[in-house]
Amino acid sequence: MRISPSPWTRDGGASLAVALEVLIHGPISRSDIARRLDLSAGSITRLSTPLTESGLLVEVGERADGRAGRPSRLLDVVPESRHFIGMKLTADDVLGVLTDLRANVLDSVAMRLESRDPESVVDAITRATSALSAQVESVSALGVGIGGLIDGHGLVRSAPFLEWVDVPLGAMLEERTGLRTVVDNDLVAFTEYEHWFGAGRGVDDFAVLTLGAGIGFGLVMHNDIVVSDDSGIGLVGHWPLDPFGPVCPAGHRGCAKSVLEQGAIVTNLSTALGRTVTYDEAMTLAAEGEPAARRLVDDAGRGLGSLLAAIANLTTPKLIILGGEGVRLVDVARAAIDEGIAAHRDPRTIPLTLVTTAGDNTEWCRGAAVLAIQRYVLDR
Repeated sequence: MRISPSPWTRDGGASLAVALEVLIHGPISRSDIARRLDLSAGSITRLSTPLTESGLLVEVGERADGRAGRPSRLLDVVPESRHFIGMKLTADDVLGVLTDLRANVLDSVAMRLESRDPESVVDAITRATSALSAQVESVSALGVGIGGLIDGHGLVRSAPFLEWVDVPLGAMLEERTGLRTVVDNDLVAFTEYEHWFGAGRGVDDFAVLTLGAGIGFGLVMHNDIVVSDDSGIGLVGHWPLDPFGPVCPAGHRGCAKSVLEQGAIVTNLSTALGRTVTYDEAMTLAAEGEPAARRLVDDAGRGLGSLLAAIANLTTPKLIILGGEGVRLVDVARAAIDEGIAAHRDPRTIPLTLVTTAGDNTEWCRGAAVLAIQRYVLDR
């Protein structure tokens, strides 16, 4: 494996800002960059010329803007000029993707964990990294997303599903792979992907809510992701939804975890039917009108609507992105979700814009790849 040692751009400040505008929003004209960065046309020419001369940016065509004069020349990056690896850790697997500079997936891999011991997990990640990196000449950085509490130096302070406490995963992976490595909470990674290249691109204020084995919440305000030392604890799962609902493992009655998590829905319906069902089966039964499934899924939908209303009331996002492996609930229980939203929103408010993602593991891995991309291009 050959590692790319050079920085994305040697200049910081306004020069880096121009390059980032092209990376995130390109193809884009110089005039649009000037407007977005509040710079003069002369400044954009001065800043962009060295970037095009070095090959970092390229001209990819022209666009007529309806005004007299020559069409605008568009600038873009060369996405395939750099490659990154993004990994998602589950309790049983290492899932990974190889991407280009815009987190487009070029290849993927999945490896079963033989053990949850940190050394064994690092072995699995290293093997997956080697398999993915064999497809390209070089890899610029590695990103790993974990459902847990992570500090800024890649130390996994707590990852209950792996039974980890204070594991220096970032340092271990850098030593084993030789790649600059960033480790962060998987919901932070998911949100960063949506912020840079997903449904939140170009949106200054939006929220992310993920449904699955846990409930995750991410927030971007004024074009910056909101993170704190508590990011990764899963605090939104403790949000109260139903004072008469089931009790979660922490002893909270009717919280988001006990109402919306896949395990909660599966357990409640399996009990009602007297047999074990999977999450997908629960959603299918509800969609087909099976009475118990329909009731339970609609109850969950109203709870989700209540949570979405709370997020909107407290943070006023322009849109809310819903993802995770349990996101099918949004389609199956949409009418109940709308009821829950309406019950907790002032009728004068602007209707919520909800966007759903695919709900597969690829989106989590792409998020981890974006962490790697950010580490590389921002040199942080």
